[in-house]
Amino acid sequence: MRTIKWMLSLLLVAGGLATVLNGCKEDEPPALALVSMTAGGVDLNGATSGTSVPVGASIVATFNVAVDQASAASAFTLNRNFDNAVVATTVTVNGAEVTIDPTDEYYGGALYLLDVAASLKSTDGKTLVTPFERSFTTIGTFEVPGAVAKWTFEDNANDVIGSKDPSAGQIVDITYVAGRKADAGKAASFNGTTSIIEISNGDELMNNGNWAMSLWVKTNSELEKGQFVLGLGAFYGFQMEIFSSYNGFKLAGSYAHTNPAAPGKFGEDLWADGEGKTKDNGNWQGWTFSKDFTGSGGMSTVIQDKWAHYVFVYDATAKTGTVYLNGEKIKEQDFDLWPDGANPRFTTGLSYRGAEPDVKNELAIGFIQSRAGTLWDAEPWGGYDQPGANHFHGLMDDLIFYHKVLTAGEITTLYNSGKP
Repeated sequence: MRTIKWMLSLLLVAGGLATVLNGCKEDEPPALALVSMTAGGVDLNGATSGTSVPVGASIVATFNVAVDQASAASAFTLNRNFDNAVVATTVTVNGAEVTIDPTDEYYGGALYLLDVAASLKSTDGKTLVTPFERSFTTIGTFEVPGAVAKWTFEDNANDVIGSKDPSAGQIVDITYVAGRKADAGKAASFNGTTSIIEISNGDELMNNGNWAMSLWVKTNSELEKGQFVLGLGAFYGFQMEIFSSYNGFKLAGSYAHTNPAAPGKFGEDLWADGEGKTKDNGNWQGWTFSKDFTGSGGMSTVIQDKWAHYVFVYDATAKTGTVYLNGEKIKEQDFDLWPDGANPRFTTGLSYRGAEPDVKNELAIGFIQSRAGTLWDAEPWGGYDQPGANHFHGLMDDLIFYHKVLTAGEITTLYNSGKP
């Protein structure tokens, strides 16, 4: 009988302890966890990255419990992907809801990354179950700040940020058609025989220092010829040419230098042939990088009769010229690797060296030089009035000049934001 009473007592004690322990477990504050996150009404907590976020949108994160304000102030970090810059924000907590406001508007068409650190706590002192990252792309088309001239061809040939508008007489046989996608607007159409846009004082687009040019082009290969996309007095300024095979293109330019042994200026080509040859496998000693397109059918599979994004960059400090195609570096050359004593070793930057009366100080969009120039007038490929001259045939959009170096991240974002 005593044994039975003793066992009953033990069971009652055990039951009481279980009740106490269960009560303690039920009173334990839950760990902090994200419930939802939005930016301008766009879901940032889905399986894929958010898109079309308004450029002024706040980010609103809702958690399962109230959030500690002090920990929230430093737990959220917003970064721009194209330059890895930290975006200044103001963080406000209202119970379980946290609002992250950018100090300035986002760039249009850019990717942003929001990191939420493990240091974030609830008001009960519980930390995040797992730190996390969310990403989103803003609405619109990305623009790199600092351009000196830009032509968007929205039913006209005006420079939308500078003063380089052509006169009515400097626009010949240009039509404006639907561009590469709806939010890119219109594009200029060139007929391959007479179309041209001429811009006075083209030398102001060159600055003997850091320099870059970006443009979208869709060729039309029906006329089966090479194409002079644009030119400022040909190589006396700069010219962009796409080869007749469509397996390469180049920017020929005039450069200033400080070589005392050979005063004046010199011409040099920055070109890409897609063959993958550099100084390390049998090609020119100054070529440090060249993408090989031969295994995928050649460069023509990328640029012939297709919208393509071309960017040329000259870095005056590094003395390097770089070519990007569709957001990717495909060619680089280092002028410091030219032979000893060669002018490129002393290069300072692209600089106009006009040779009146052969060429005129006018940027010709759609040909190698303006109509007033006489250089190569008698050549079947180089005279404006020659029936088979290598006029540009196709569409062009968003031609932009910079007196600065564009970074690889900026160029990739330009392409991703603007691609069809």
